[in-house]
Amino acid sequence: MRTHPKYIFLVSIFLIISACSPSQPTNIPTVTEPVFLTLPITDTPALSTETPSPTNTPLPALERAQYILNTTIDYDAKTVTVDQTIRYSNLTGNQLNTLVLAITPNLWDGSFALNSLAIDGQPVTTYTLDGQRLDISLASLLPAGGVTEIQIGFTLTLPFAEQEDPSVSRPRIYGYTSRQINLVNWYPFVVPHINGEWILHDPWFYGEHLVYDTADYEVNLKFTEPAAAPGATMPIVAASGVPEAQPDGSTRYTITAARTFALSASRDFQTSSTQLGDISLTSYYFAFNERGGQAALQTSAQALQVFSTKYGAYPHKSLAIVMGDFNDGMEYSAFYYLSKDFYNLYDGTPANYLTFVAAHETAHQWWFDQVASDQAIQPWLDESLATYSERIFYENTYPDILSWWWSYRIDFYKPEGFVDIPIYEGQGFRPYTNATYFQGAHFLEKVRERMGDEAFFAFIQDYYNQGRGKIVTANDFFRILRTHTSADLSDLINQYFRNVYQ
Repeated sequence: MRTHPKYIFLVSIFLIISACSPSQPTNIPTVTEPVFLTLPITDTPALSTETPSPTNTPLPALERAQYILNTTIDYDAKTVTVDQTIRYSNLTGNQLNTLVLAITPNLWDGSFALNSLAIDGQPVTTYTLDGQRLDISLASLLPAGGVTEIQIGFTLTLPFAEQEDPSVSRPRIYGYTSRQINLVNWYPFVVPHINGEWILHDPWFYGEHLVYDTADYEVNLKFTEPAAAPGATMPIVAASGVPEAQPDGSTRYTITAARTFALSASRDFQTSSTQLGDISLTSYYFAFNERGGQAALQTSAQALQVFSTKYGAYPHKSLAIVMGDFNDGMEYSAFYYLSKDFYNLYDGTPANYLTFVAAHETAHQWWFDQVASDQAIQPWLDESLATYSERIFYENTYPDILSWWWSYRIDFYKPEGFVDIPIYEGQGFRPYTNATYFQGAHFLEKVRERMGDEAFFAFIQDYYNQGRGKIVTANDFFRILRTHTSADLSDLINQYFRNVYQ
């Protein structure tokens, strides 16, 4: 997710910069259609950090990959040292002779240092690390259904993220600011393999470019003693997953069937929490924004209840709502950021940025974390639904201001354009969001009007159930939609979409 209307001059200068199209790189990726990955969701036991298996002992079959990250953070030096184990299950249906991993910290000069690399306990000597892409040649073929274990040792030197980067039209999140450390897309991960191709797109000036399979995560986290400031307090940590204190003083976080693991740490965080059944929600914010921090928590709790009823049960045991020391909002599994400006502009009412963006980011726990898509090539699949979820939130929570939401949030910019553009063809941040987010919301509203509420929400629930744990496509969306209505939608599809979907 990103931002919106009248407070643009306050909300972030990056919107102003991106309203004009920046110079566009020439290596625009080819638009391709991914397919469903048949990867069911089931709870799994906590991961262990056992010694790597001998190469002659087959690893047990896995339903999805497992990531174990033994992580040490030096908060004052802004460095992170990690010993990582990936247990990768080949669910592609074909044998593999290579693996491709995304290492996005390597996009920052000097931020990523690869200390060691081994597969099934054997050092790897044949690999290529180019930008964010790590190609590893396997010593032997990995059969369909086979499991291999990758051991990676690396060090991160975090970049200063508070300064705007003129080469992009949105602020950096990965790195550190004067008040927090933000670890997002910070570890190597095996990218999806779809239709015989490894899916790793180039980053862009706006939007998200990464695509994720589901995985189980165990992060064992500890901090070095603050040598630069003896007696300083340890940072408060917001993270994906449920924390559990360990006998050695570290904290273990676990989350199953997730797309990502994100983490933010700050000595300045204040926290407020609430419980919904067995789900713990915690809001992390800076002391001067307590009112906004409480409101973000309340909105997330309300939205979680609404979406659990309308879409399907929330799948995780925690949700972290984190005030970002930057001008952006962003979703991760069981975790999302809200821009500091949303807190600064909060006026104590639900008719404001903080409320509708908090609802939007909460909705991404369904339309990103559970039902994933190719965020670079078909970003509308999660962004249109997350934006329209704001409408569903307001109609069920604050129905008296629903018309305000339509006029202020959606129609203020007079949105136009085709919904199904890739991020690379958005012609700037504002035209891109007008089409993908706002035109997408209008399309869903018209489909709902034509189908009726009962059929529309039956479709949404079916789409969620069929897509959960998978990477879906526009063809999947329309295929499932057509099973829930006999209404002719061709005029709406022709109006809002440039492509024809089966």
